[in-house]
Amino acid sequence: MLKTLFGLLGLFILVSLAWRLASGRRSLPCPSWLRWLVELDNPFCRTGRAAVILSRLDLRPGLAVLDAGCGPGRLTIPAAGSVGPQGQVTALDIQRGMLERVRARARAEGLENITLIEAGAGQGRLERGRFDRALLVTVLGEIPQPEAALKEIFDSLKPGGVLSVTELIFDPHFQPRGKVARLAVSAGFRQRASFGGSLAYTLNFEKPTSG
Repeated sequence: MLKTLFGLLGLFILVSLAWRLASGRRSLPCPSWLRWLVELDNPFCRTGRAAVILSRLDLRPGLAVLDAGCGPGRLTIPAAGSVGPQGQVTALDIQRGMLERVRARARAEGLENITLIEAGAGQGRLERGRFDRALLVTVLGEIPQPEAALKEIFDSLKPGGVLSVTELIFDPHFQPRGKVARLAVSAGFRQRASFGGSLAYTLNFEKPTSG
């Protein structure tokens, strides 16, 4: 068992280094052929597990959720189950291959409350005042214009809506928590909760209900 865990850790580190090297100074999202890597919870980091992230968002039936940079749907699928048929999850990703994987997984799970949008955050494709919750999980550093992305997400949330940002040091585009907090506050958010440490954390931000 221990040998298997060390093997998995080595694989995560190797792929992360290769991805980081390929990215260079550019914003390079995880390619769709590597979706198996981001489709699984990292066994070495509780903070980044889908169930843990979602448990801190008080998801309830009927809510509308945005999964920005959804990848293969690691959080999209369980979020859709949590909000139920009365709710809606919008999966936003710039890669068609990732969205096709979300579509296939939703079909296999019998979920019909997921909407797919092929676009990047900050490109103006989100409806204003639409969502109760939004997710940005290890994706902010891949966005060329994070300020524009956070502003669009802010506008797309209802007053009182919550944005959850998760960053893990394993990710090639890891963003320090201080930088994330500054960007979110500049977009109009106020910090609501903080979980984890400096190398693996979730920050939840709220859109104020008034001025």
